[in-house]
Amino acid sequence: MNQVDLNSDMGEGFGAWSAGDGVDAQIMPLISSANIATGFHAGDPNIMRRTVAAAKQHGVKIGAHPGFRDLVGFGRRHINAPAEELINDMLYQLGALREFARLEGVQLQHIKPHGALYMHLARDEVSARLFVETLQQLDPQLMLFCMDGSATWRVAQELGQPTVREFYADRDYDNSGSIVFTRQVGALDPQQVADKVLRACKDGRVRTVEGDDIAIAFDSVCIHSDTPGALSLIESTRKRLLGAGIAVAAPR
Repeated sequence: MNQVDLNSDMGEGFGAWSAGDGVDAQIMPLISSANIATGFHAGDPNIMRRTVAAAKQHGVKIGAHPGFRDLVGFGRRHINAPAEELINDMLYQLGALREFARLEGVQLQHIKPHGALYMHLARDEVSARLFVETLQQLDPQLMLFCMDGSATWRVAQELGQPTVREFYADRDYDNSGSIVFTRQVGALDPQQVADKVLRACKDGRVRTVEGDDIAIAFDSVCIHSDTPGALSLIESTRKRLLGAGIAVAAPR
């Protein structure tokens, strides 16, 4: 691998917040793709507009980051709802961010479900199929960020929706190749995270929580902006990748 995307979740505040302040402003120049919160798990119209403008300023590609309707739980609690209701919620959020992008004269590169919704679609083929079928009607070229081998990925491959497979630098993997979902992530060592990413990029392997090595296929590396010490994690990872001759760039 000589090039990889580096993505992070942006704009996940609420209320009196500006994309020009805080860790988001420091992270934005270091990444190549930004997943912008669309109001249901975090974010609001003011944050969305400022974050889109900040991404444009730094040449970062943008994507919608829709989640469950769960501000209190930050979208990390599973909500039981019919597939049609979930997809309508996602469509609503996608449309909101698309308008802010249009206002700034930029296009959406991708869509990436957030948190528990991401994991729900990864395992629920009925919801994943309706989601991808809806994208096929709206924008068959919109990139879909997902995990390799997930229901979302399988349906997208079947229907021809372009996908960007993710590797989660700040999450653990189990032997099934799935990330170990957690609501709370502790502080991580930046050098260990950078080593983990570099190994995945060069060897296509990752160590699981069971202590085994498994193969991993991906196009983009995700480091969440709300992980403690996220800025250091992203800085160290980017530096390690560039030092190894691996360019950081948005998916082609």
